[in-house]
Amino acid sequence: MASRRVPKVKSTMGGSRCKERHMALLTPVGKIEILGCETGLHEIKLPKMSLLPSGAESTAIYEVYEGSEEMTEPLQQCMGWLHAYFCEPARTATLPVPAFHHPLLQQDSFTSKVLWTLLRDVKFGEAVSYKHLADLAGNSRAARAVGGAMRSNPLYIIIYKML
Repeated sequence: MASRRVPKVKSTMGGSRCKERHMALLTPVGKIEILGCETGLHEIKLPKMSLLPSGAESTAIYEVYEGSEEMTEPLQQCMGWLHAYFCEPARTATLPVPAFHHPLLQQDSFTSKVLWTLLRDVKFGEAVSYKHLADLAGNSRAARAVGGAMRSNPLYIIIYKML
């Protein structure tokens, strides 16, 4: 498996709170909300159901719905990555992954280790089992814990492989 270059941002825990920005995109799966700051992405919220907002057509490939006036560098990178994901999926493997700034990804925990391992060591679109991912993360007996880590993933659409 080829390793991808992934920026890991250290959090300033206990420091001042970051100024969170919000952006929404209309995509083929509905409205996706992106939250982040100057340092990195906090969360990507997918729609609960695969329904587009009222007034949007199902043919809408990808457009900024709200928040474009306050785009930080990580939000711009995320927008570029999501555009490629929906319009040119093969290109996502060559794009830089935006920096992340979610506390879960900054902690020294098994969940954090699983998510970083998945992002770094598994190719986009590659199918891996929870057992295999547990092996890659260093604990071959933790397949159920890998399931819990995936359930708490705040950046699901970027840190996701076929499991």
